[in-house]
Amino acid sequence: MVPTVPIRCPKCGREHVYAPPSYPCACGIPVAPPVSRDASPEPVTDRTWAEEWITARCAACGHEGHWPQPELDCPCGAVLRIPIAGTGTGTETGTGAGAGAGTVAGAVADARPDEGSDGSDKGHGDAATGVPHGHPSHIPLPRTAPRPRPAFRPVTIRDARDAVTVAALYLRWLGYLNTRSAARRPPSGSRIAARGMLAQVEPALRPTTPRDIECLWLTAMTEAGDTPVACAFFTLAGYTPGARTRADSLGVPLFTMDATGTPQPVNGAAYELVATGA
Repeated sequence: MVPTVPIRCPKCGREHVYAPPSYPCACGIPVAPPVSRDASPEPVTDRTWAEEWITARCAACGHEGHWPQPELDCPCGAVLRIPIAGTGTGTETGTGAGAGAGTVAGAVADARPDEGSDGSDKGHGDAATGVPHGHPSHIPLPRTAPRPRPAFRPVTIRDARDAVTVAALYLRWLGYLNTRSAARRPPSGSRIAARGMLAQVEPALRPTTPRDIECLWLTAMTEAGDTPVACAFFTLAGYTPGARTRADSLGVPLFTMDATGTPQPVNGAAYELVATGA
């Protein structure tokens, strides 16, 4: 059982009994961040991508998974960021209480892709390129030879927020650092911005259409200015034939995702991006 802690809202003074959510590690053991009993929660006024995620280490297997920063909604309207044990800001890596119950965790603020302890790809694809086994491998030109890259560590997708998390981690794995929520929201789904990249994540259970591809491409071109901005699309429900044709003509990389949390390239532009990175 996850230990609970008393949380007092600094705005209205109301006390809450809070238990941090736990998430399943790839090994099957639930992991939850150890909540600090000493530090006071902070009202959320401004959000940044780095503050939205923590990295929790599983004591059973040592794998570091990336999960949302613990928060609590107070009835007074305040959204409280819950401090993590060891610091007042939730930037610690270590083990938490409750190991006997299989809930042990630590946290760091920056979400980043991890490498397995043995450097293997755990059966998710080629460790050098990330291309899944059983798919046609892309052979890049000499000038686009892939740089060494650790295997991408997937995160289980259970909802739309998890899908955005996986896409952001995958972009960081490709070399697009400092991922953040894009300023302009699309009509459907979410967009992630990084230096030189604008990506859209569509968790809806409908195939992506040519219009979706065109809107993303036009937005990337509009925001490019003097610095070229690439774009990529991530979806859970796949693409219509027209969308794939339009993406090929515009050079937009297309990826699909499933519950395992490993994006899969589905067109030539996507294989090129996986092979070369940012």
